Amino acid sequence: MVIHTDKIKLTLLFLVIFLFLIGIAPVISGSDFHLDKELLNKVEHKYGKEAHTLLVAWEGLIIQDMSMTDLDKLKRVNDFLNQMEFVDDRIHWKKEDYWATPIEFLATQGGDCEDFAIAKYFTLKTMGVDEEKLNLTYVKSLNLNVHHMVLTYFSTADAEPLILDNLVREIKSASQRTDLIPIYSFNGTGLWLAKQRGRGKLAGSSNRLQYWQDLLQRMSDDNF
Repeated sequence: MVIHTDKIKLTLLFLVIFLFLIGIAPVISGSDFHLDKELLNKVEHKYGKEAHTLLVAWEGLIIQDMSMTDLDKLKRVNDFLNQMEFVDDRIHWKKEDYWATPIEFLATQGGDCEDFAIAKYFTLKTMGVDEEKLNLTYVKSLNLNVHHMVLTYFSTADAEPLILDNLVREIKSASQRTDLIPIYSFNGTGLWLAKQRGRGKLAGSSNRLQYWQDLLQRMSDDNF
């Protein structure tokens, strides 16, 4: 979705402030993961039986064979979540910008670029992919001339990342996505200024992002 200049400036301002790294509570992983029945009933009541069915399918995706490689997990999660529909926040949530939880994203069967990337991030983390390998990354899409969010995966700290995107369904390396210019990235432990197409320079803690903190609170309310 389009990100207004004042929001970009405000967020980038946060990046230059030195902060101690602050972690977040770990998500239940792999075969131990299950969705609360009360939550499923609540979702079905609000969004319908199809939403309930989709969340159960998502749960099945998470608890499948944990011996899969990271690349297998990336592909399965990317394919599953890219089935959702792109919907602008102003239409979907009646707000200028809103970061949906994975439950909200799946229950409503759609969202914008942040929602796709966030859902992939937490799904893969829950499936046992190391959080240090996953970043939510803001980029400039040259083809669309808008700011955009993708999920990036680093097999090692200095490796070229892979891009999981809702616009281009196939997972590609950063060097293959010349249509994207990185701006900054973050996960549950820190923020990084973009440095070409790698992770970049550590600039602080992701707890400075208010949308991120609001998202984590709503996920806690859902017992996720």
